[in-house]
Order: sequence, then C-alpha cells, then structure tokens
Amino acid sequence: MNAPSSPSASASVRESRSEYRVFRSITTRWMDNDVYGHVNNVVYYSWFDTAVNAYLMEQGALDIHQGSVIGLVVETQCRYFTPLAFPQLIEAGIRVARLGNSSVRYEVGLFAQGESLCAAQGHFVHVYVDKVTRRPTVLPEALRAVLEHLRSV
Repeated sequence: MNAPSSPSASASVRESRSEYRVFRSITTRWMDNDVYGHVNNVVYYSWFDTAVNAYLMEQGALDIHQGSVIGLVVETQCRYFTPLAFPQLIEAGIRVARLGNSSVRYEVGLFAQGESLCAAQGHFVHVYVDKVTRRPTVLPEALRAVLEHLRSV
C-alpha cells in the first residue's frame, strides 16, 4: 500500500487551518446538541453543505433559483476528532481536492473558533447536472473559476 501523497489522502490526520483556502463562520444552535451534550453527527454534514454552497453563491458562481446547473451529492464522509457543542462558533475551512469536467470533490475542515487543528474533517462530491434533465453537464466557466481558486495547493 502506498503512503498518502496529499492532505486529502491522509484523512485520519487532524489538519491545520493552513490546509484550507477560505473560511466561513457557522453559529451553532441550541438544537444542534444531542442528548450526549455535543453536536449531533448529522449536523456536521449540514455545515459542509452550508459552507460550500453559501461561498459559491456569494461568489456569484451558483444561483439556486435561476441557474440552469445544480450540484447533486454522490459521495460524502466525515471523520470526528474532538466534540463541538452549542454555543461554540465554528469556522469551516473549504478547499477543492479534485476538479473534473462535471464533478468536484470538496473538502471541509471544521474548527472551533480560534483552534489551530480541526475538530472534524470531511468531504463530499458534487456532480453538476442540468437542473431540468438531471444529466451531468460541463461546469459553467464562472463556477470553474471560483473552484480553481479553492483548489488545494
């Protein structure tokens, strides 16, 4: 078996902030905590989606109402290292690990505010499709330009 060759390949290692290209703040809510006193695992996936899609919309690369292209999640994973809980402020680091003709692998690190190592890290793959036919389509140029900026170094 070959050794990991990039940060994305060594997902069991807690990554630092320097591994990510941009950050978005996420406010935890009372309802995010479960009976064990920490954020429930399903909320992490919601944060991944929120961080990436909000960033793309802010950059003018994704229009969920009028656009002709949408991203469908075809794969997702999360690794948990330390618990997060309400009322912490979370900072989601975002990067693109792979950029294809119609698909993108986003990687997200979730950090407690001010912490240097992530509390959780994960990925999801979007296949971009025509909004009506749901068939894969080439990434629009505006989207590709924003995704290029998010590419891992």
